[in-house]
Amino acid sequence: MTPVILLAAEKESAEVTDWAARIGWVVGLALFVALVYWLMREGWKWRGTLQSDLPELLTVPEDPGPVKLSMTGRYHGSTTAGQWLDRIVAHGLGTRSRVELTLTDAGLDVVRPGAADFFVPAAALREARLDKGIAGKVLTEGGLLVVTWAHGDKLIDSGFRSDHAAEHDEWVDVINSMIETTTREGAER
Repeated sequence: MTPVILLAAEKESAEVTDWAARIGWVVGLALFVALVYWLMREGWKWRGTLQSDLPELLTVPEDPGPVKLSMTGRYHGSTTAGQWLDRIVAHGLGTRSRVELTLTDAGLDVVRPGAADFFVPAAALREARLDKGIAGKVLTEGGLLVVTWAHGDKLIDSGFRSDHAAEHDEWVDVINSMIETTTREGAER
């Protein structure tokens, strides 16, 4: 016999795939992923329930005054002040979105397409700073504009990133000078 015939005679066919077992594994994995997603969603809703004591967000007044600064960028969420991992989800504050920020004498107007807009009165502003992170988002040092504000009896940090990061320094300076002016005027009264 020639070597070619011997090779052909020794070849075996490939094993038949066990489709039932493979389909079972795929369905099991899909159910596991769905369960994890459902648990995450329930946790998010539970966090919102725990934070239900937070008052409703304010809306922009009729005449907010002339625009001091404006920017477009991303809203990365809000946390309890000083605790960058304690995300606040009540009233949609945990929803990331595009953002249009406008600073006027009346305060900070936060317009979020696809999410709830809110307004922070100038008297509620406490601090503006550059930071590197807020719940779920970490950037390079100074890559995030964080505005601390009072809402009800809670201090909140909200994180923003401008489309043009060079604007952040100006925002920090103007907001902090507004806070100093508001504090000084309040002390004189």
